[in-house]
Amino acid sequence: MAEEKPISSTTKRSYWRWSKTDFFPETSFQTLSSYKTALSQTCPRLSDRLLARSSSTDELVTLQKVSENPMQKCLTWWDLIWLSFGSVVGSGIFVITGQEAHNNAGPAIVLSYAISGLSALLSVFCYTEFAAEIPVAGGSFSYLRVELGDFVAFIAAGNILLEALVGAAGLGRSWSSYFASMIKNDSDFLRIKVDSLPVGFNLLDPLAVVVLLVANGIAMSGTKRTSWLNWIASLVSGAVIVFVIVFGFIHAKTSNLEPFFPYGVEGVFRAAAVVYWSYTGFDMVANMAEETKKPSRDIPIGLVGSMSGITVVYCLMALALTMMVKYTEIDVNAAYSVVFEQIGMNWAKYLVSICALKGMTTSLLVGSLGQARYTTQIARAHMIPPFFALIHPKTGTPVYATLLVTLISAIVALFSSLDVLSSVLSFSTLFIFMLIAVALLVRRYYVKDVTPKNDLVKFLMCLFITIGSSIGVSALWNSNERGWLGYTAAGLLWFFGTLGMAFLSKQCVPKVWGVPLVPWLPSLSIVMNLFLIGSLGLTAILRFIICSAVMIVYYLLVGLHATYDVAHQNELSA
Repeated sequence: MAEEKPISSTTKRSYWRWSKTDFFPETSFQTLSSYKTALSQTCPRLSDRLLARSSSTDELVTLQKVSENPMQKCLTWWDLIWLSFGSVVGSGIFVITGQEAHNNAGPAIVLSYAISGLSALLSVFCYTEFAAEIPVAGGSFSYLRVELGDFVAFIAAGNILLEALVGAAGLGRSWSSYFASMIKNDSDFLRIKVDSLPVGFNLLDPLAVVVLLVANGIAMSGTKRTSWLNWIASLVSGAVIVFVIVFGFIHAKTSNLEPFFPYGVEGVFRAAAVVYWSYTGFDMVANMAEETKKPSRDIPIGLVGSMSGITVVYCLMALALTMMVKYTEIDVNAAYSVVFEQIGMNWAKYLVSICALKGMTTSLLVGSLGQARYTTQIARAHMIPPFFALIHPKTGTPVYATLLVTLISAIVALFSSLDVLSSVLSFSTLFIFMLIAVALLVRRYYVKDVTPKNDLVKFLMCLFITIGSSIGVSALWNSNERGWLGYTAAGLLWFFGTLGMAFLSKQCVPKVWGVPLVPWLPSLSIVMNLFLIGSLGLTAILRFIICSAVMIVYYLLVGLHATYDVAHQNELSA
């Protein structure tokens, strides 16, 4: 295979190209014979790559050469705060709050939001340290690849990207449903029914496709432009949220908070596992690190600051809702719209509808940015064709990667109903957040060829005890075991596992920004994410296993051989 070289101005190729070598430049895919030879060496190659770790230098320098053109460093902490707000504060807060307050938590829904917010904030801390130290477009994919190796990073990235694509399709369908309901009291009003297609796929949604094409088209046109549009839209949303909170407390009655725990503590945690999805989206903002002007300053302010503010806003909105009306009278489908009707402010429901539509729109915009950059870094690593890593020289955006995620999500949105899409979404995000916390601990306590073997063994024992006890807590809770003995034993194991790590010497000190109270905060993030994963049920676990199995097949047939060729080519050229 010809060695990849930086492309000079005199030999620069056109951006718009489609040759086979652009998709599969690796030696293993040059001919059918070379591919058969590669397949015959699958086992030794897997052994070579299974735990192979990348490095910060590879992610920051070597891989970026694959894109041929740099991304534009145009974002500040102000942009990141509003991108995070636009990504996280979608329609979920307006839909999920009423549903969970009515069915699971009652007025204690405010505690559910606080618990989920704390878990999300712990994950934000971990993401922030990595993003400040390794400011690349790949986000969690790059962080896991550096600390836990190629294979774990690929499986995790594949699942989170699949969930993001399906989530984008779901947002497109939701946007269409919401818009149709505002015109006529029929969410399928703008869809086309095709009787020859199976149920769940027979309502074609061209409006959802248009919405996705517009959002992704804006994302392709330029990162700064998308940030400005998101900022303007988020200001409108912020004003509506302030209105909801202020007028909610003006019309509040403390008597509506009684009883505060109608469904017990179990209801609070069941609701916490569901409302957690209202906090997801910040990981897409972490993917923007490569386009941030001063990552060491802007990323901590942008991510930690925005998530702290969002947690407070969510808690206030939940509290206002449950104080305005008795939890048993909350409408589970349109809680905030209906509650303002109940107090005689019929016009306010239109503000809520506008805010919900805006939330879905900005979530699509920021999601388009994040998904494309995630895909770009995966392509830079040759786990998918490097063609999708190319950056457009004028816009500074990954046009091909954006087109790829647009095409897939648009096709899914055109045919698939919301019921089908919601059954696909699962615990991939929580799983990634848990792995990021594990990766942070590995980063602090293990450096190859530096950490003494005895310290490595001790660290691994403590880490396994911490993860095992966290799984034990989740298993106990889901078995409906409420006795104190099992929880005490699991809790003590978690405490001593974490304490054991605290007594070990840290091998790596963050150069830019570090998570405080290591190993306690990452360990707490592990137990909280695993606990919430356990609350999602068997269906989510089965979906994850099936999707991961499909991804493993692809990895063994394609990804493994491409990354093996690139790794050994780099070794020869070093």
